[in-house]
Amino acid sequence: MRAIQVKEYVKGPGDLTVTTVPDPTPSPDTYLIAIHATATNFFDLLQIRGKYQHQPPLPWISGAEFAGIVLATPSSKTLPKFKKGDRVFGSSQGGYATQVCAREESLMPVPPGWGFLEAAGLMVTAPTSYAALVNRADIRRGDHVLIHAAAGGVGLAAVQVAKAFGATVIATAGSSRKLVVVREFGADHAIDYNKEGWAEEVKKLTPQGRGVDIVFDPVGMVSTSLKCTAWGGRIVIIGFTSGNIEKVAMNRVLLKNISLVGLHWGTYPKEQPQTVEQVWEGLFRLMKEGKFKGTVYTDREFRGLEQVGEALSMLGRRETWGKVVVSVPQGPENKL
Repeated sequence: MRAIQVKEYVKGPGDLTVTTVPDPTPSPDTYLIAIHATATNFFDLLQIRGKYQHQPPLPWISGAEFAGIVLATPSSKTLPKFKKGDRVFGSSQGGYATQVCAREESLMPVPPGWGFLEAAGLMVTAPTSYAALVNRADIRRGDHVLIHAAAGGVGLAAVQVAKAFGATVIATAGSSRKLVVVREFGADHAIDYNKEGWAEEVKKLTPQGRGVDIVFDPVGMVSTSLKCTAWGGRIVIIGFTSGNIEKVAMNRVLLKNISLVGLHWGTYPKEQPQTVEQVWEGLFRLMKEGKFKGTVYTDREFRGLEQVGEALSMLGRRETWGKVVVSVPQGPENKL
């Protein structure tokens, strides 16, 4: 098969190359998938440099999210969840390739009416946003929700989930194009977070200027967001894409009775597997109702594994919005 194999750590995505490697051999408990679309992630940029907390032993194939067709089912399962020819999306190390092996719990069925491009980027962003707002922040109809970096993959998913639950969404983004995008995905208000005084602008958009009920923060903007969070508000910490892990003045949290909660979706399969099932049920329901759509970056098309490096470079330079997905043309050997 063709794949982006990392034999030694590289300086950046421009150093990645596509090579031919042996087809993966599935273990008794894994599926073999023909990849038709593969999604990029910020952690890929860290992993190829050897800077991520989870580093596979060299050599390894980069990428972790994909959508495609089942080529073979686990030999250990008499009644597998998926059958040969099923359309699936999921996550497993080795997504930048034409084939990948994946465990059953790491796969989901492609929703009816969805293409591979739209489905490839669902596995990480969609449940992160849903669990953060629904399970951790207890979102309610009528809430005012501030979503930072709302034009990103996680952000656009959060915008849609918040709107589906009847909230008013105030979205922040860092460029005029991204401000347009967040409105296209349903945000009621869009604010440039590079603009001085954005927190005051947020407060003015809430009833009696009381502030927002929920802050969704994948960036690391808690300190400034405290200024525009209502008494009794909830702040959900998703990550630190700014690279800055904040030190927060906890007296301000106490005085406004604010709840600070974290969300690390990757730990749920081990710690609370029942929640994983519940979250995906909720997401598939929203998709069926037409309240949640794919967030694929469409300003430019990326086709073929050779363009993964450029897709990652643009992602790293923050020149994209939504989920950057690369289509993966298949040879005749992978077509059913």
